[in-house]
Amino acid sequence: MQINIPNKCKHSAIIPKTGLILLCLILILSAGSVSLASSNLSGHILKESTGSAGQESGRTDTDGKGDSLSGNAGFQSQAKSALLMEASTGTILYEKDADSRRPPASITKIMTLLLIFDAMESGSLKAEDSITVSEHAASMGGSQVFLEAGESQTADTMIKCIAVSSANDACVAMAEHIAGSEEAFVDRMNQRAQELGMTSTHFVNCCGLDADGHYTSARDVALMSRELIKSYPQVFNYTGIWMDTITHVTRRGSSEFGLSNTNKLIRQYEGATGLKTGSTGKAGFCLSGTAKRDEVSLIAVVMGCESGKARVAACSALLDYGFANCRLYKDDNPPSLPDVRVSGGRADRISCRPAGTFSCVIGKDTDLNQIRKEVNLTEEISAPVKAGQSLGTLSYYLGEEKLGEVEIISENRVDKARYGDCAGRLLDALST
Repeated sequence: MQINIPNKCKHSAIIPKTGLILLCLILILSAGSVSLASSNLSGHILKESTGSAGQESGRTDTDGKGDSLSGNAGFQSQAKSALLMEASTGTILYEKDADSRRPPASITKIMTLLLIFDAMESGSLKAEDSITVSEHAASMGGSQVFLEAGESQTADTMIKCIAVSSANDACVAMAEHIAGSEEAFVDRMNQRAQELGMTSTHFVNCCGLDADGHYTSARDVALMSRELIKSYPQVFNYTGIWMDTITHVTRRGSSEFGLSNTNKLIRQYEGATGLKTGSTGKAGFCLSGTAKRDEVSLIAVVMGCESGKARVAACSALLDYGFANCRLYKDDNPPSLPDVRVSGGRADRISCRPAGTFSCVIGKDTDLNQIRKEVNLTEEISAPVKAGQSLGTLSYYLGEEKLGEVEIISENRVDKARYGDCAGRLLDALST
């Protein structure tokens, strides 16, 4: 590892005691008016190559939506629209007509599930809460678990019905319970879509039945899928169920009803974990499939397929392509960082660290020894310094290609120097 420090940092001037006294007096008078200096990112430069093979690799997500690996190595999806994303970084590994607006069918329910888990996270909904089915919810057609008006099920059971059997009636019952009406819930769906940057999406209902103005894109499906599985990985406890039963308790008595997962990928693909299927006359057959092998987690979205078998085949082909061509690199051993000098503060230096662990997706055959790290760190900063304040960047390169970067932040805070601090330093200087 090499550290390049500007020459001015290597020498110090000899100041007579009288000059030192005058300098300290000036500091005392001006201590209350020290302003924060702008960061100079051309200070310390550290470079290091990874020396340990066997780490997993990939390209970083630098903008919240992920980068894209160039080239598709001749691969061509059979779906009308398709997108393959590495989930942890958001890196796009493959896309085909990914921004075309298409009817999503029941993969709409990914957003419905996201809002349900949002409600549970906020405390406004609990898994054991009793959900009563309305006439409107019970009247839903399409895929359903035949809930009756007035019937009650726990929120946990309703989630299972949605995730496993794609139950429209359970979706509407949950929407009404959370937001008061399906319409109000759909408004929240569209608001959440905006927050996620889903620019090609508009929802009209919470279950995915064909309707004018109800559409999304393969890219947007991947975005909401990623948000769901990253924020609420417990969803896999439901989407991984192959078969189960629920008990209907109505005025006619109790009866069991069997649930069977509509996502055949769960049984047919190694490492499959979810996520959601959909099919209608307008949408064709759609699937947002998730799978994980080793440390690589993939989201494969296919839309507009001709049959249920075709969507599973198209999704499997996407996942095969991803697992065969990429791996995840995580920097678990970032370089040690020097302290940063602080001027006008109660402390002379401040320690720093990377804001998080860098990870990125690169080709499976990439030589990890060719990855180098470059630290651009401010040489000096003026007090006050906040804990977590940006002090520079730690960048990663493969050859001349920049893979991404993480921010370098201060580990603690440094307040402005007080009059007493300057006086103490003056006395220390006079006594030496």
